[in-house]
Amino acid sequence: MEKIYDMLETVYYGNTLHNWGISLLIVIGALIVNKLFMMFSKHLLERRTRKSKMRYDILFLKALEKPVLLGIILVAIWIAGNRLNLGAKVHEIISKSYGVLIILNITWFIARFSEALVEEEALKSKKRYDNNLIPLIKRGVLILIWTLGIITALKNIGIEVTTLLGTLGIGGIALALAAQDTIKNIFGGITILTDRTFHIGDIIRFEDIEGTVEDIGLRTTRIRTYERRLAFIPNYKLTDSSVVNVSHEPGRRVLVKLGLTYDTDHHRMQEAIDILHKIPEIVADVNAKDFEATFSDFGDSSLMITLIYFIRKHADIRATISQVNFEILRSFNEAGLNFAFPTQTIHLEQ
Repeated sequence: MEKIYDMLETVYYGNTLHNWGISLLIVIGALIVNKLFMMFSKHLLERRTRKSKMRYDILFLKALEKPVLLGIILVAIWIAGNRLNLGAKVHEIISKSYGVLIILNITWFIARFSEALVEEEALKSKKRYDNNLIPLIKRGVLILIWTLGIITALKNIGIEVTTLLGTLGIGGIALALAAQDTIKNIFGGITILTDRTFHIGDIIRFEDIEGTVEDIGLRTTRIRTYERRLAFIPNYKLTDSSVVNVSHEPGRRVLVKLGLTYDTDHHRMQEAIDILHKIPEIVADVNAKDFEATFSDFGDSSLMITLIYFIRKHADIRATISQVNFEILRSFNEAGLNFAFPTQTIHLEQ
């Protein structure tokens, strides 16, 4: 026993092995308490979910769970560290770090609860407009909460943010100038959503980019192009330039130029146009109301027919175009109508 007692009283780094062991047990005890707390919170949440008609208390408990677990560990480390003789400098560092971590832990809880509230409101909303605006609001709320939390944490250890920014001097001015584009993009994102220019899931065309909108962020709008590539466009560019919302078109307009040989007489030209007018009866997704086929002009090597038709909204554009082209080729071949190709006739004088 005396040997064990002597070993426990052996000093390592200014503290006995006995004191080191007690501090370690405090931390281990905190981990055990965390495990018990997780079991209790899970049981409590299940009970509240069955009994409560209000979801806000459930959201509160879920948001509180992880910050409480971290808080228990922080308190355990604080107690374990304070009971050891680590030197004034180390204790000062622990004290300041603890002050920052506690504030950030509280900020984490507020951020989690606020995010859960915003998502809950999104579930209640029936309007697509609100659902598109929710991600932007959520990010804005999180940025605001974390900014205030970090400022409070810095003030808690004696650092004045205004003084800190003042000491940055030219760097602070450069930072403000650099933030101009970010601010423009944030307001651009809000403008896009409030004006309902387009929504997530819409197909839009901007300059030479066309694709499906996957996300409207604080800084950029993400578009998935037809090549399956992601294009990130700054929001302010979308608000300052012309954007075509392809998804809002009533139908896709298609223009086709058909050239028949010059030996086609006027009766055969009329027959070709009559054949074209039967296409809406054969291809279901072609709108018969806006169908137009005309003998448009005399080309260099062909008699030109201009065909304009509209494909119904939500139809498969490429598949419908293919069906129309196949039908033109089949019916013209059956009727003996010959497509022209570039030719040149040379007359030789004696």
